[in-house]
Amino acid sequence: MSTETSAGAGLSPELRDRLLADPGAILDDREVMRALLDAERAQQGENVIDIRARAMQALEDRLDRLETTHDGVIAAAFENQNGVAIIHRAVIGLLETVDLDDLVGSLQSDIAPILRIETLRLLIEAEPPMTRLPEDVHIAPPGAVDRIVAVGRRAPRGDDIVLRAASPITQPIHGRAVASEALLPLDLGARRPRALLLMGSADAGRFSPAHGTDLLRFFGQVLRLVLLARLRA
Repeated sequence: MSTETSAGAGLSPELRDRLLADPGAILDDREVMRALLDAERAQQGENVIDIRARAMQALEDRLDRLETTHDGVIAAAFENQNGVAIIHRAVIGLLETVDLDDLVGSLQSDIAPILRIETLRLLIEAEPPMTRLPEDVHIAPPGAVDRIVAVGRRAPRGDDIVLRAASPITQPIHGRAVASEALLPLDLGARRPRALLLMGSADAGRFSPAHGTDLLRFFGQVLRLVLLARLRA
């Protein structure tokens, strides 16, 4: 039996010709390379340390970590892009309102579904009687915004956006059960009452202190400007 015949024993002529023509195909297949190295280690015995196999395993582990990181970056980028698109649609909805009644009414009926949340409520501090405010606006006494924002905090931090688990103090404002909430204080100016926008979600993980607030801040700034324009009308 020739050396060439023994070398090709167990392989079909077609497969052997393909491997000889393109040996790199084996290198590109991690499972095939692992099987080959395992077979070589079995022939060497347990007392022989195969540095190549260990190096290959380390490279495979590193590649797996890189692939996981890559997938995470892609998923985060897609989620961020999707979030930007949602906020843009919500902002367009705000700009399309024609007056104060339309603006306030659209928050819960139109804008909340766009944002994929259950509640979107506007609170304004005012002393009764307060005129010109739509029925859907929640009227609260002066100091209410500070008290609501400070719940669960050791000290209030001004006009920061708050992301947290839903609090019993805001339950009457939401008007329904929510699991997490976002609080967006709105500065309407020195001669106007303080305001607060409340977002409520049935998803406990929707609004978490670990999440970023850039998109919510942008939405709140647009709402503030639109609200001021509607109040002046």
